[in-house]
Amino acid sequence: MEFLNGIRYSLQNSTQRLTQLNRFDRHFRLHSLMSGNQEVRIHDVWNSNVEEEFAKMRTLIEDYPFVAMDTEFPGVVATPLGTFKSKEDFNYQQVSCNVNMLKLIQVGFALVDEKGELPPTGDVWQFNFHFSLTDDMYSQESVEMLRAAGIDFNRLQNEGISMDIFGELLTTSGLIVDDRITWLTFSSGYDFGYLLKSITLGELPKEESQFFQFHRALFPRCYDIKLMLRMPGAFNTKLKGGLQEVADQLDVKRHGMRHQAGSDALLTAKTFFKIKQQFFSDNWDKVSRLVQGHLFGLGSSLSLSQSAHKLDDLDKEKEAIAVN
Repeated sequence: MEFLNGIRYSLQNSTQRLTQLNRFDRHFRLHSLMSGNQEVRIHDVWNSNVEEEFAKMRTLIEDYPFVAMDTEFPGVVATPLGTFKSKEDFNYQQVSCNVNMLKLIQVGFALVDEKGELPPTGDVWQFNFHFSLTDDMYSQESVEMLRAAGIDFNRLQNEGISMDIFGELLTTSGLIVDDRITWLTFSSGYDFGYLLKSITLGELPKEESQFFQFHRALFPRCYDIKLMLRMPGAFNTKLKGGLQEVADQLDVKRHGMRHQAGSDALLTAKTFFKIKQQFFSDNWDKVSRLVQGHLFGLGSSLSLSQSAHKLDDLDKEKEAIAVN
């Protein structure tokens, strides 16, 4: 846990540096879109303005403490071999193997309030990382998909953010190690794996249990939409597929380009609140206790839904007995 002690030290000594950033550089591109009556502005963040944009986010998190997050990375290039204790154990070994080998391309953050609403300025961020098609590993299929989505690999190589700078600023941003912040994700094993790697600047732990120990310390409150869909209520609707497919089935509209992290982060936020309202308005306290802190496909998440359905059946039996 030595690196967590270092994080706590960094948090205590970060305020002075960040408060000096009292102006915001405009060396970025804004994607202006409309969400209802509100304009959505997706900020492309590069090495030149990363400190200013983190400082801007820091001023918002007290009033907008729900952080929807998505990452774009260069695919999956390796599959672990051997004997595994469970499906989840295999999944974690695959996540850690690929995260350790590959580099992050984009991270998107959408900060919203308890109603799922953006700040009045409609700001959403996507951070663009240094990546070289010559020097770094990647899946050709994934890179072609990202290129088709508008990812500028030439600019990533020349103006992308270095991982150590991003990790330092994320550590001192106020977004981590704080249970007042709630992270919203969709099937987020890889997402949190890359964020953890950016903070530690080292490989992910070999043991899944240690990964979750770090995850709980850094991101104490989080919800994975993919896991929410396996809970009683939502499960019966048989919503399936990736984020875009689930959003389409719920009639949640996207703003921006698919497979760009800022747009995907905002769609994650909108989909989370739609699911919460539509399926769990009467029992969110119970459901949230079941899914909070779990990541779909890792840990005990694949057996968690079975336990939830058993509890739901037991509640129905109790209600039937009470009526009779």
